[in-house]
Amino acid sequence: MTEVLPIETPDALKDPTWWRHAVVYQIYPRSFADADGDGLGDIPGVVSRVDYLASLGIDAVWLSPFYPSALADGGYDVADYRNVDPRLGTLEDFDRMVAELHARGIRVIVDIVPNHTSDLHEWFQEALAAGRGSAARERYIFREGTGPDGAEPPTDWLSVFGGPAWHRVEDGQWYFHNFAKEQPDLNWDHSEVREDFLKTLRFWSDRGVDGFRIDVAHMLTKDLTEPLPSREELTLIPIDGNHPLIDRDDVHEIYAEWRQLFNSYDPPRTAVAEAWVASHRVPRYASPESLGQSFNFDLLEADFDAAQFRRIVTENLALAAESGSSSTWVLSNHDVVRHATRYGLPPEPADSTSHTRHGGDWLISGGDEALLDRERGARRAKAATLFMLALPGSTYLYQGEELGLHEVADIPEEERQDPTFFRTGGAEIGRDGCRVPLPWTADGPSFGFGASGAHLPQPAWFSQYAVDAQDGDPASTLSLYRRTLSLRHELQAAEELEWIETGRDDVLRFRRPGGWQVVTNFGTEPYDLTDLPGDAHVVLSSGGPAGSSVPGETTVWIAPVR
Repeated sequence: MTEVLPIETPDALKDPTWWRHAVVYQIYPRSFADADGDGLGDIPGVVSRVDYLASLGIDAVWLSPFYPSALADGGYDVADYRNVDPRLGTLEDFDRMVAELHARGIRVIVDIVPNHTSDLHEWFQEALAAGRGSAARERYIFREGTGPDGAEPPTDWLSVFGGPAWHRVEDGQWYFHNFAKEQPDLNWDHSEVREDFLKTLRFWSDRGVDGFRIDVAHMLTKDLTEPLPSREELTLIPIDGNHPLIDRDDVHEIYAEWRQLFNSYDPPRTAVAEAWVASHRVPRYASPESLGQSFNFDLLEADFDAAQFRRIVTENLALAAESGSSSTWVLSNHDVVRHATRYGLPPEPADSTSHTRHGGDWLISGGDEALLDRERGARRAKAATLFMLALPGSTYLYQGEELGLHEVADIPEEERQDPTFFRTGGAEIGRDGCRVPLPWTADGPSFGFGASGAHLPQPAWFSQYAVDAQDGDPASTLSLYRRTLSLRHELQAAEELEWIETGRDDVLRFRRPGGWQVVTNFGTEPYDLTDLPGDAHVVLSSGGPAGSSVPGETTVWIAPVR
């Protein structure tokens, strides 16, 4: 492994508050761009597209895991936290990527997966070899089974991906895994675990990484004091900071240590928590003594509905003010159905528990086109995106949404990769549909993704969404994203937002500093705009030119004449 001296952050990127209003573009490396033609995206592939990234007008990229991995869970089963998967490149390739992005004013955020390792991690392999009662097993969560010969798991708990949350090893003990069996949970009470992750955070910070996205940040610490509760008993325990497995108060002792490390750099390294917790618990993760910022997934889970959007924005701006952080906004990522598709489908029942979140029935039916209104989904997605990008705070975009990509639903069973699909026997279709490699060209091998095929099948309709098919077309989704991000910087001078009453339940309107206004018509009837002051005009519309009214399912930005 190559060791490097700490890399100095360029002066142009030393603003310590950049994260408060940044637009961050999520790259799922294995599906972004393939430089060596093996069908798997890689770090040199990212390097080959840095000018494209710069043309979008983003402030940072977030890379999903690129570490050595058996891909039992799309790279979130990490075998070595301080290296690059050889199929994706080398540490030297990573250093070049950081340098190329920094040269274009783009910062780098990397994914940290601290709840569990891969079962191929050297620590876990050592634990298997060392046997019962060994110090190596103390880094993980091993228990004896139940029943006369220990052949039953310690509890009847289920993993997030379906099936039992315990797996038995050859000598008869069981280990706990919240996710796939290839992802054994770490024991965060162990000092070596805490020290090793500090080493990992320092390793990447020294290589010039600007920040970290913390995977399942709410699940690290656990209280597994015997006797362990049953699955039913577990569901009855309040999640109030003392739950055995979720959102425990003591997790912030870990993040306080991390924050000290982050603050030792100039500028301080940033962090954002992926914490699926109750809204009143979010400020703990977003406080300056903890990670500093936390994902807000509420818009991602909302219908295209004015009342839901207003409530979510109001509540989350208040939460951000409570923590002293800024809010984060997101409509799509690598774990959910793309929002262009969600908005084109009938709403799921309120009590739906689909892990695909909005679109589960459609996906399970193989993507029945009779259920999906693609044009309406695209129209609503553009309107929601312009609404989101006008809000105070930071925004996370998912690769391909700038192309207007829909979910790929019809993937043959033999080509699926997501463990959710296999562990639930196909009852949960999984997340492969939003992870299909991007189309860069309208023709050619794998639509320009690489010189040969792609690791997940790309549908024929990808050709019309390709980058080269949209580049230079002022009516394309790609051009809309570029124009929006270029204008967005003028809205971010301050973090205030003032609602303007519209007299309609299906129309939202708000004012930003500098006289900017944003109007989103969630309904189908036009909304009158004749009340604009004489010095204001529409500078951006998600649905084409706007005159004296805002068409249905459209967002417009209004600016004063300068």
